[in-house]
Amino acid sequence: MEDTKSFSELLNETNLKPRRFSSGERIDTVIVKITEEWIFIDLGAKSEGYMEKKELVDENGNLTVKEGDSITAYFLWSKHGEKLFTTKLLTSKNVNDFLFDAFKNQMPMEATVEKEIKGGFSVRINPTVSAFCPYSQMDIRKIDDAAAYIGKKFEFIVSECSENGRNVILSRRPLLEKIEREKKEALKNSLQKGMTVSGVVASVQKFGAFVDLGGIQGLLPVSEMGWGRVEDPKTVYAPGDKVEVAIINLDWENNRITLSVKENLPNPWDEFVRNHPEGSLLKGKVSSLTNFGAFITLEAGVEGLLHIGKIARGKKIKHPGDVMKAGDELEVKIEKVDRENKKISLDFAGSDQEVPVAGDEDDFRKYISKSPKAMGTLGDMFKKSGKKS
Repeated sequence: MEDTKSFSELLNETNLKPRRFSSGERIDTVIVKITEEWIFIDLGAKSEGYMEKKELVDENGNLTVKEGDSITAYFLWSKHGEKLFTTKLLTSKNVNDFLFDAFKNQMPMEATVEKEIKGGFSVRINPTVSAFCPYSQMDIRKIDDAAAYIGKKFEFIVSECSENGRNVILSRRPLLEKIEREKKEALKNSLQKGMTVSGVVASVQKFGAFVDLGGIQGLLPVSEMGWGRVEDPKTVYAPGDKVEVAIINLDWENNRITLSVKENLPNPWDEFVRNHPEGSLLKGKVSSLTNFGAFITLEAGVEGLLHIGKIARGKKIKHPGDVMKAGDELEVKIEKVDRENKKISLDFAGSDQEVPVAGDEDDFRKYISKSPKAMGTLGDMFKKSGKKS
């Protein structure tokens, strides 16, 4: 049984009027008929638009579409009630008119980045017309590799058109910003603080890595890359790396998303204090020095504090750096564990002995792990040999 339409539906169709289009307006439509020279598209309300057939043929002259296919088109102008459309600027018969229309209506157009020139890029619109795109308008982020854009086709808008089309400046930035806004709005509904998401490292800086979450970037600070200290993020991540990150902060107002890898890793502190109760003796390495003491790395991601009072032992020192330096290995004792605040207080392993400062008869360095003794010079060997004889 064939579908039938109600009287009200038929009446509505009868009263429909062809809609008005603005120059440069983009529509998604369907091809209804293909003739020898023209392609006709459905505009609704029982009306049609048309475009040149040669727009949709390949290099060999073969048609790339068929009746019933969906396409995207841009409105050019209307003549005698007939509406002309195009799929891209490159097929326009009158490029200058088209450029001014594109500029006036901010109509996206496709063009090819030809070469890098002073201040930006030369962009080829068609075989006879080129334009300029500044570095700042080619992308919404800093361009590190200009060569990566050469030879590629992108959509641009005309940001300036003067001197009868001889001075044309293009920009991708508004189009990219619009895409980013749309993606941001979509992500707002799906991203939540505390959830774990997949991302791809976009760039690596001294302070962390920017991770693409699917159209919007978040920052993975160096402090959130792991429980241990990371001196150089570039030794851990590279652009293109896939990562699983937890969202630890969402600030849509300031466009800031803070990420963490550490959040999804077991905290080594809990296991460490289970295996090393108060009074345990172990070796550690000085990681940093402050006015109030020295932080000692006990295991990857676990540090304890050796207070300056423990270092001085009643002696007068102004700073822990007077007697030790970062990288020194020490034998220490766990004096106290603050589980609530995840803090470990340390003392020297030989805390029952006096610990002198540099310059005393018994040098402080004897409490630092020593390197193996050297054999000495050849002269020393001769001296010892002479004494024995």
